[in-house]
Amino acid sequence: MSEEQATPEVTDDAEQPADEPIRTGVERVDAVVDAVAGLEDRPVDEHVAVFESAHDELRRTLDSQSDDAE
Repeated sequence: MSEEQATPEVTDDAEQPADEPIRTGVERVDAVVDAVAGLEDRPVDEHVAVFESAHDELRRTLDSQSDDAE
């Protein structure tokens, strides 16, 4: 493969400041983002439980979104 793949250019304007939490506009998803962002303040042995909870809540949110579309 001699062709190089183009990578999208990321500008500083497109990124949120590091100290600003990411917001999706979906309350349940934003709560998950906050929980995962708070991991740095928690002991490492608690991280797995937070990620499992985050996964479960995101799955429930996605499932409820597809139920609303029907």
